[in-house]
Amino acid sequence: MTTPSRRAEVQGTFFAVVGAGVVVSLLLLALGANPWEAFKLIFEGSFGSMSKVSATLLVWVPLVIASASLVITYSAGLWNIGVEGQIIVGAIFATWAARSIPGPAWLVIFSGIVAGILGGALWGILAGVLKTHGGVNEIFGGLGLYFVALGMTTYLVIGPWAREGVASTSGTDLFDRDVWFPRIGSLDISWLSLLLAVASIVGVYLLMRGSLFGLKLKAVGNSMASSARLGVPSNRYMLGAFAVAGALAGLAGTTQAMAFHHKLVPSVSGGFGFLGILVVLLAGFRAGPVAPLALFFAALSVGSSQLELRLDLDSSVGGVIQGTLVLFVLLATGWQRRRATIRAAAVEAGGDG
Repeated sequence: MTTPSRRAEVQGTFFAVVGAGVVVSLLLLALGANPWEAFKLIFEGSFGSMSKVSATLLVWVPLVIASASLVITYSAGLWNIGVEGQIIVGAIFATWAARSIPGPAWLVIFSGIVAGILGGALWGILAGVLKTHGGVNEIFGGLGLYFVALGMTTYLVIGPWAREGVASTSGTDLFDRDVWFPRIGSLDISWLSLLLAVASIVGVYLLMRGSLFGLKLKAVGNSMASSARLGVPSNRYMLGAFAVAGALAGLAGTTQAMAFHHKLVPSVSGGFGFLGILVVLLAGFRAGPVAPLALFFAALSVGSSQLELRLDLDSSVGGVIQGTLVLFVLLATGWQRRRATIRAAAVEAGGDG
């Protein structure tokens, strides 16, 4: 049975989506476009053929993995803004494995996955150490580490891993084709990437729903003081949250390097860490809604290119749709919390009377 709070949450989300749709429709009309035609083109651009579905899934894979990682840190009350840097470092470690480790293709691919996970975890732990032992807010520490990771990538691309005879920031040499993630037939999407994405979101769902580690993370996120009184070491669990989240973000970077770009590029993170923040906000910091919401955002990102091709609208309209939706959901959430506070105050006042 649906609880009153969950029913109110669903209703608030519904009205937020409707409100966002109305605002975006009015904007499209102001730009001289038919809203129905625009939404139809976005859908067709992302799901209209198998190749377009493949392109949408190429975006969905790193986005859903990055979003899954954020569920863990948010559950512990941590704003892991540095997830973008963790994606980059994961890609760097995976690139090292793809370029350096000898052996059969399956061994190199496996090593790349492990290396990417390790790299992301180490970068996440570094953000956690700055938070727990250095007193640095995770937002500032994460952003600082992101810029460090970005600088490392640029250095490697134009320095030690530069293409021979070419001074360019377009990326390293392509990996040997044998160590690319295996694809599904002639499509660009890899079945291994899809498997890793599904395993990531299912694993986080089970971790946060039915494990002692997940329960203690939530306790730390709700109140560090109360969890400490219950014997839960807050710093240790915050570091654990950063480590697991960083490992998943590193996995997202691995898929970007070994399944999409097939090399290291300065923009390897693709902004998926920052976009994942919006996904998790809309998901209410829960793992369950992350996969469909990430698919929605991926479809908007891919399908929006049709607006420019067919309606002469800038493809950035897709970003406007994303931002408007998030804004309305946040407004709906704030309104619900305000109502709940008012009702609680009224009940308390009635009880005192």
